[in-house]
Amino acid sequence: MGAQAKLGAFRLPPLPTIGEIIKLFGLRAQKQLSQNFLLDLRLTDKIVRKTGNLKNAHVYEVGPGPGGITRSILNAEVANLLVVEKDTRFIPGLQMLSDAAPGKLRIVHGDVLTFKLEKAFPEHLQRKWEDDPPSVYIIGNLPFSVSTPLIIKWLENISKRDGPFIYGRTQMTLTFQKEVAERLTANTGSKQRSRLSIMAQYLCKVQHSFTIPGRAFVPKPEVDVGVVHFTPLVQPLINQPFKLVEKVVQSTFQFRRKYCHHGIGILFPQADRSKNTEKMLMLADVDPTLRPAQLSILHFKNLCDVYRKMCDEDPNLFTYNFRDELRQNKSKKRVKDTDGDND
Repeated sequence: MGAQAKLGAFRLPPLPTIGEIIKLFGLRAQKQLSQNFLLDLRLTDKIVRKTGNLKNAHVYEVGPGPGGITRSILNAEVANLLVVEKDTRFIPGLQMLSDAAPGKLRIVHGDVLTFKLEKAFPEHLQRKWEDDPPSVYIIGNLPFSVSTPLIIKWLENISKRDGPFIYGRTQMTLTFQKEVAERLTANTGSKQRSRLSIMAQYLCKVQHSFTIPGRAFVPKPEVDVGVVHFTPLVQPLINQPFKLVEKVVQSTFQFRRKYCHHGIGILFPQADRSKNTEKMLMLADVDPTLRPAQLSILHFKNLCDVYRKMCDEDPNLFTYNFRDELRQNKSKKRVKDTDGDND
C-alpha cells in the first residue's frame, strides 16, 4: 500500500528555477502593469497551504506570471489547474510546466477581469450554496492595479451566486498590497476600516493569513504584501442587491473623517437632503455623529434596508447621483453669470 501511495503521489520533475526561467525567456516585470514576481518557493508553498487541502481539487490561478505559485499548486496534487495569463511573454514558461505535468495544467491567454469561469470546470463539482464549499479554489498573486476591481467584481458574483460561484461557495486566496489587505479585514472602529471592509465582510469570512515582506518579490515593491483568504458566507449579513449596498457604503465613506450624516446625505437630492438624511438615520437607528469607520455591519444593514424602502417609495431615488446635481448646478451658475455679463 505504501509503495502504491508513493507511486500515486505527484511531484513535478526537476525544472529550471523560477529565476532561471525569468533569465531563459528574458522576462522583465513591467512597472506599468504593476507586476512583481515571487521567486521563493517556500512562500508560494505557504500560500497554497493556507488555501486548504488541494488534493484532487480544481484550481483557477489568476496572473500566474513566471509560474512560482503554479508549481506549488501542481505539487499539491490537484486534479486540474487552469491558469489565465494576459501577458504572452509568460506563456512559454508556463507551457514548460504544462509539459512536466501532463493533463493537469490548462493555460488560457486572457484577461482575468473578463474571463468567464462558468464553464471552466465539470458540472459535477457544483454544490448547493448551503453545503460545504466545493472542491474549486481561486488563487492569485494579483498585479496591484487589478486586485481591487477584481475583488469587487468577484464579491458581486458572490452576491448573485454566479461566475466562479456557480459551483457553490468557492474559496479564494489572493495577494494584495498590505494596506488593501488590512482594509479588507479591518474591524469596526479601526483606522483601516473602509468601503472594502464592509463590501467583503458582509458577504465573506475574510482572514488575513500572513504578510510577505516586499523584499521577497522581484522587483521589490515599495510595500509589503498581504495574503487574504475569503470563504463566502451561507447567508450574507446584508440582504439587499449588491449595487444598492455598494452605493450606500460608498456614499457613507465619501467623507470618512466627518460624521456619517455627511456621506449619507449625498444619497438624496439637495432639495430634501436634510429631511431625508434625518429620516434614514432615525429609522436605521444610527447616531448621526458616528464617523463612517465606527459603523458596524449591522448599522450598514439597517441603513441599506431603510434606503431600499425609500427607493421603493421613490423610483428615481436610486439613480440619483449627487455629482450630476453638482455639475448641473455649476453649469446653471455659469449660464447665469454669462447672462449677467451680457446685461
